[in-house]
Amino acid sequence: MPETKERKKSFTEMMIDARVASHKDATWVLFEDEKYSWSDALANIRKAANGLIDLGIKPGDRLGIMMGNSPDFLWIFFAATLLSTPSVPINTAQRGNTLKHIITDSGIKVLVVDEPILSEIEPLLGELENCPLVVSGSGKLKTATWSMEKLFDHSDGDPYVEIGNDSSSLFGILYTSGTTGPPKGVVSTGGSDAASIVPVMQAMGVNPGEVLYTALPLFHGNALGVSTFGSIVLDAQLALGRKFSASKLFDECRRFNAVEFNTLGAMVRMLLAQPPRDDDADNPVRTVLSAACSSDDWRVFEKRFGVKIVEFYGMVDSPGYLLNDSGRTGSMGKPVGATEFEIVDENDVPVKPGEVGQLIFRNPTGPATMYHGQPEATENAYKNGWFHTGDLAMRDDEGFYYYRGRAKESIRRRGENISVWEIESVLQSYPGVSEVAAFAVPSELGEDEVMAVIVPVEGSPPDLEGVGDFCKGKMADYAIPRFVEVISEIPRTETQRIAYEALRSRGVTTSTIDRIGARK
Repeated sequence: MPETKERKKSFTEMMIDARVASHKDATWVLFEDEKYSWSDALANIRKAANGLIDLGIKPGDRLGIMMGNSPDFLWIFFAATLLSTPSVPINTAQRGNTLKHIITDSGIKVLVVDEPILSEIEPLLGELENCPLVVSGSGKLKTATWSMEKLFDHSDGDPYVEIGNDSSSLFGILYTSGTTGPPKGVVSTGGSDAASIVPVMQAMGVNPGEVLYTALPLFHGNALGVSTFGSIVLDAQLALGRKFSASKLFDECRRFNAVEFNTLGAMVRMLLAQPPRDDDADNPVRTVLSAACSSDDWRVFEKRFGVKIVEFYGMVDSPGYLLNDSGRTGSMGKPVGATEFEIVDENDVPVKPGEVGQLIFRNPTGPATMYHGQPEATENAYKNGWFHTGDLAMRDDEGFYYYRGRAKESIRRRGENISVWEIESVLQSYPGVSEVAAFAVPSELGEDEVMAVIVPVEGSPPDLEGVGDFCKGKMADYAIPRFVEVISEIPRTETQRIAYEALRSRGVTTSTIDRIGARK
């Protein structure tokens, strides 16, 4: 071995080292019936790092991780930080051209993938001109270069690398879902207000040694950046679930004695939709860190399950956080850290309190991220030095921010722009409605028509003929849905957000009621 140089350690690795030094045998990760101490974790991370070195990966190479939730995901992810190897977590549901784009766009050198997924994507990998080296399961599939067992069958000694780590970011490249084109890879430029996430973690209310739980996917920023990294910062235990299940979540929290979990999108409503139980409030959870909790559900959820909701706002594309730990129902909160927030019109002119506009923010040190290989997209996102979120929001007189939907999900009808939020928030209270989603469909007159799909309350289907009368006076007339349909399930992403593109592609069907056409 050549003469070693002192390896510059990332902030995350230094924190794990500190936990090992002070209480190495204390439990960090819980998964099903498995327990891993801080020293177990560090040993597995180093084994994976030394395995990757043996496989030929070098600092600067990119490591793809396409795995479901498991401790192995964590060991491999943190191994990449030891080697100055940017990781590329990939949504396990990705297939076809989108997956091909992510692999080729990021320049992945090694892809670690669960074996069932590999069996599905092998044909696609065979189409690639530069197929990455593959680590998967038993390694018996023809594409697999190594097995997972072989990767971890290495020394747990401190890995040798020739150059120091770039410790500016916990993540390598995280791909966001593309709305008007292929997914964009988000890369940290090191100019972030990184400390602003700490108040969000502290608001989780987890004390050292206590347990926080997540079943959100590790390829997503919430599970990695908030729950996993949060457990390190807070010196807490991390209970990891395989996949979110509304029927099992609180039982999982009871099993692990978890005092906190995170929710996204419709998860709060999905939990409320579960049949009531006598022991609903008999659980160890104190805090639920939520993103996008409806004001209608807020107090109902807190009372039923005996928890406190803390709402926050953040996004993968750029660091900047709003936090509401005051209990102001429906609000995303106020800015934390040194990041400035503003709400502007289409000309980037700030709007008055109470008016809806686009939410923008800026970090004190300048742009914190860039889109990999897309300088024009980066320039557009950071127009005038402010990051443009694409989210619509409103601020009240006291400085609290409120989410009002995605600008790109807005509907344009008869020359008017309509937020899907304003439709969904009204229809959610219509008798017989369990869930609702509104979206644009083509109009024979040009622009859009408004369509809404409704998941009915079990045993109590809604009267679709009465939708128009119900909406009258509760929203602008031009926003009242023309098309309505009852469906069994609203399509969602892996993070339980409504998959609007899938609904738009589905469009009007033979089961759709055309309220205007029926009157002609």
